Amino acid sequence: MSDLRRTALYKRHVEMGAKLVPFSGWEMPVQYRGILAEHHAVRADAGLFDVSHMGRVEIHGPDAVAFVNHITVNDVDRLKPFCSQYTLACRENGGVIDDFLVYRMPDRLLIIPNAGNREKDLDWFRRSAAAFNVEIRDLSEETMLVALQGPTSEAILNPLAEAELDTLGFQGFVETRIGGIEARVFRTGYTGEDGFEIWYPAEQAAALWDLLLESGASRGLAPCGLGARDTLRLEAGLALYGHEIDESINPIEAGLGWTVKLKKPGFIGRDALVGIRREGVKRKLVGLRLLERGIPRQGYEILHERVPVGQVVSGAISPTLGHGIGTGFVPVDLAEPGTGVAIGIRGRHIPAEVVKLPFYTGSRK
Repeated sequence: MSDLRRTALYKRHVEMGAKLVPFSGWEMPVQYRGILAEHHAVRADAGLFDVSHMGRVEIHGPDAVAFVNHITVNDVDRLKPFCSQYTLACRENGGVIDDFLVYRMPDRLLIIPNAGNREKDLDWFRRSAAAFNVEIRDLSEETMLVALQGPTSEAILNPLAEAELDTLGFQGFVETRIGGIEARVFRTGYTGEDGFEIWYPAEQAAALWDLLLESGASRGLAPCGLGARDTLRLEAGLALYGHEIDESINPIEAGLGWTVKLKKPGFIGRDALVGIRREGVKRKLVGLRLLERGIPRQGYEILHERVPVGQVVSGAISPTLGHGIGTGFVPVDLAEPGTGVAIGIRGRHIPAEVVKLPFYTGSRK
């Protein structure tokens, strides 16, 4: 794995006995004491994730808002300073390049691309910026991003921060200090639970990580890997690029049409999405609940009356619910919750039903 990139917390992960695996070109911890234990820690108390493999980009300049409005489907003009919104960047045909949060500051915008899409996104941003007076700065190497997630997150972080985090609403953020370390604290996350994501200088990588773990020990805080992050986000019905969305999938069929503001003129992919909305989609993303024991893995067939009608795009045994869950695309006429289907698993057709997403609602404010 010598060609894989490592975050500034790599040494800590090794010292703490993490199991490291390749992920989107990075060597990242998949687990510390076990995916199930870490998943349950986040649902019951709190977990701490290194997510610095994701990008960190700043957009500066007089045209920053107009530019980000041009390359994304949501409406940045609706954002007040120190608030964020979930959005997508699409190709001209409506296919999804990436999904991310956009954070608005008084003088700039922040974007956090997915790890595997960072270089592609930056190239797309720069090629799309020719007509705009903006500066695009990639700060990924000089900064860190960690996620503190779970019901006790506020109680862990608030005493360490100079700002009062108990008044910070979901998708809001502040610039503050945590144990004397300058940081941007976002009330966002990828687990369905209440929590925070913290952007801070790379030279303070281990200092803040250690401080959070020490301060949170009495409140059940556990270091967590990407394995638990995936089961948590799946239970919460959150999309993962390369699974629920990619360049062959449009936001409407992926259940993300609520992000697409067609009244906003001139954004990339708008014409295609207007046509898709007008004509309707042929398939929809749905939740799948197995009615018998089994794990619905990515690529497994979804069947209706023994006829293949789609494929699973994400799947796992839900640690919280105790049965197999998944997502997949099915024809529109089979997308109604309660519809009976089956999942092809090792030569067997395991009964399942279509269910409404999310599978689980956590403590998120």
